[in-house]
Amino acid sequence: MVRTRLYRDGVLEAEGFPIAEVSDRITDPAATVWFDLCAPDADDLATLGEELGLHSLAVEDVLQGPQRPKLDRYPSHMFVTCYAVRLDTDRGTLDMSEVNAFVTANAFVTVRRTDRFDIDEVVARWDANPELARHGVAFLLYGLLDYAVDTQFDAVESLDEQIENLEDQLFSDRPTAEDMQRRSFELRKSLVTLRRIVLPTRELVDSVRRRELHGYDEAMLPYFEDVYDHALRAGEWTESLRDLVTTILDTHLTLRSNRLNVVMKQVTSWAAIIAVPTAVTGFYGQNLPYPGYGRAAGFATSTVVILAMSIGLYVVFRRKGWL
Repeated sequence: MVRTRLYRDGVLEAEGFPIAEVSDRITDPAATVWFDLCAPDADDLATLGEELGLHSLAVEDVLQGPQRPKLDRYPSHMFVTCYAVRLDTDRGTLDMSEVNAFVTANAFVTVRRTDRFDIDEVVARWDANPELARHGVAFLLYGLLDYAVDTQFDAVESLDEQIENLEDQLFSDRPTAEDMQRRSFELRKSLVTLRRIVLPTRELVDSVRRRELHGYDEAMLPYFEDVYDHALRAGEWTESLRDLVTTILDTHLTLRSNRLNVVMKQVTSWAAIIAVPTAVTGFYGQNLPYPGYGRAAGFATSTVVILAMSIGLYVVFRRKGWL
């Protein structure tokens, strides 16, 4: 599955043309070509490398499997790897989709492993800013990174909302320990995974805006600054959320310990109260004469002693907050 576009002097001139025409079209310095490959095989990438003069190490990275977000600089082109992410709020899991991009002087090639990466959204961002198309491949790279960083920022925001919901459950009247532990673990795992994507992406955008944009259209620098600001905020947000999740887990364990202490106090208090009639009736059950033996007054006396001591203990425990 291949998608193609041709911009000439900042104007979209053609799209949907065969990939075999790409090598002829990029010979024009005024033309900027984009084409997208979804799940290509080794032969497709080898052909692509020969056509555009791509470095073998960059092609190998695409074939080897998932890479960390990065930017590699080669003599004739740049190689970019980034991720779009989405948080499944029901399960608390993170869905990631990788895209690789080869950036030459007037060609921009995106390679997706699966169709889960929404390239249509990237194209929509390009179409929403047609006045920037005159900046060539820098404009195309900006649209791709802007989309990827925005998905990461949205995922961090969703995680923040889910963690706030977790805080509300933490102090509810009937907290469910198993659900709390499972949800905390899922969100913590997703946060760790997201952090491994967000922080390198921040470095990637920083490299583009500081060094790698030289040689391309530097008029796009303010736009990359904006993307970097979003990436920076997302990275700082993940740091604060990591501390917050840790605090929630510690608080959850502390609350469970406190609830256990309260339960133990209640059980101990009732056990002490129950022990009073047991002790009194046990004492009166001896095979020896005792005060009031064989008389109704003796029964009344034992009953009064039991009630008085039990009520007295209940009042004492109640004042101490044990009951």
